[in-house]
Amino acid sequence: MIAEYVRDAAATAVIFGFFALSWYGWGQEAPPKGWRVPLGIGSAVAAVTAIVGGLLAWRHWSAGTAFDDDTSRAFGIVVGIEFGAAALGAGLLAVRRRADLISAWVAFVVGVHLFPVAALIGYPLIHVVAALITLVAVAAIPVARARALPVSAVTGLATGSVLLAAALGSVAVTVTGY
Repeated sequence: MIAEYVRDAAATAVIFGFFALSWYGWGQEAPPKGWRVPLGIGSAVAAVTAIVGGLLAWRHWSAGTAFDDDTSRAFGIVVGIEFGAAALGAGLLAVRRRADLISAWVAFVVGVHLFPVAALIGYPLIHVVAALITLVAVAAIPVARARALPVSAVTGLATGSVLLAAALGSVAVTVTGY
């Protein structure tokens, strides 16, 4: 699961920590009564993890990165496609009055977009995150319906947890070099 460059692992901790915080926030849209505390704790841990990742990225800034002109351009294209697909799908779901499914759609797009990102920067952990988030997105709607839960709560808690675990793992990779 080692990143080729320690700086990239640290930057991954920042990004995944920030987005874990965002997903836990989305999960708080209408969670079941007992979920507010775990979502809040997850948010707090994610915020601290993002800050620690930022400090580590700053410390290792000169350690090298997988990003060069070609990688940066390809990354920008992948992220642009991700934003476009997420926005288009969310818009269509809103028009169809299915806004309750937007979180699962966005998680699906995020999961799928992480596969080429993992290949671009040579960080195998991101392949695992991609697979898990894609799985969460596919399972969120049937799980939510089977348990009479909001899709956003299921998607937010699960996606946030996957991202937080990967952010913490990236901090560990940065600190230990493994």
